Amino acid sequence: MTMKQHIPIILLIIGGCILTVWDIFMKKWVITNEKIIFAIWLAIYLVAMVFLSLSYRYKNIAVASTMLVIFNIITLAIVSWLYFKEALTPMQLIGIGLGIASVIFLELA
Repeated sequence: MTMKQHIPIILLIIGGCILTVWDIFMKKWVITNEKIIFAIWLAIYLVAMVFLSLSYRYKNIAVASTMLVIFNIITLAIVSWLYFKEALTPMQLIGIGLGIASVIFLELA
């Protein structure tokens, strides 16, 4: 793979990680209902969408969006396990595994 082929993956991984931060702020905002948290939450979401939009230069919109969501889910699963101490069921782990498989299939296509 050339560097140009890695650019959309890098953009989507960064975007997915930023969305994970967004999800954490969203959960905090729901709990606290603080306006400053809402403003931070909104700004983080906009940054993540910039990365997604940039990936559209290289990938089909459906493929890029799917990949961003899968990267977000993977990082959310890790954060929820490490930070929030929330366990995943075997069925949820299978679902994440199928999501990873879908990204592999999308990249092979």
